[in-house]
Amino acid sequence: MDMQPVFTEILSIVTPSSQSSLRQKPLKAKTLELTMTSLNGALYATLGYMTFLGLFAPVVGVVRFWPGVFVPAVFAVLFGPIVGGVGASIGIFISDMVVHGNALLSLTVGVPANFVMFSLIGLLGNRSVKPAWRYISILVSLSILLFLLGLSYFLPWQGGEPLVWLGIAAISIPAILILSLAWPRWSGYQVAASIGNAVGSTIVGFGVWAFSQFLLLPGGGQNLSAVAAYVLTVFTFMNQIPFLLIVVPPVLKASYRAFPALVRQVEGAGK
Repeated sequence: MDMQPVFTEILSIVTPSSQSSLRQKPLKAKTLELTMTSLNGALYATLGYMTFLGLFAPVVGVVRFWPGVFVPAVFAVLFGPIVGGVGASIGIFISDMVVHGNALLSLTVGVPANFVMFSLIGLLGNRSVKPAWRYISILVSLSILLFLLGLSYFLPWQGGEPLVWLGIAAISIPAILILSLAWPRWSGYQVAASIGNAVGSTIVGFGVWAFSQFLLLPGGGQNLSAVAAYVLTVFTFMNQIPFLLIVVPPVLKASYRAFPALVRQVEGAGK
């Protein structure tokens, strides 16, 4: 399949020759939204499957990370909550069908968690944060991270996970401070990523636990204890937060340089 016409059309939308914005081209904007949603879902599903195969999955000790989370986050910030949330929902459903094949589990847990998480990131990620509120955004993000880190030390684990979580916190705390203070343009994004990740991880943790009370999980688990909900919440959040904070901003910056029209689209939200 020749993809050149597709990319030519995308370029004609995101790099218009005049100063007109996407809002002045509603038909093309809808085409772009549909195309980006599909591309988001396809990339997220591919990376999810590669992670399952171990081809795209950093491993520290007993913890396998989920780096593909940066894809829908980038799409959410660039193109909005619908592209981010719907694309992530499509991607995780395809990935789940290939990995474990339980459609009901995916539709009741994975899909809602991803939709809410990346919709929040897309909705809040471009909002400006006034200097007076910047420290509050830092406090919110650090509170979420440190609360889950503290919670992890009261939970049962297989091995050395708490040490891994401590390492993640050691990386994430400076990232939060740098994004908010040294690069204030990303202050809104970092708090959006923290909130979105926390909400999505909570849906995963308590959703899987609730599902197990009624139906068999892939692998045979059933009637998980309530503690498992907190374990899954912490595990999911910690697996994803470093990629959201460290990988996404440079990708966004490169995207804005390559497609200046995207910068104009979001400048109203602040720098």
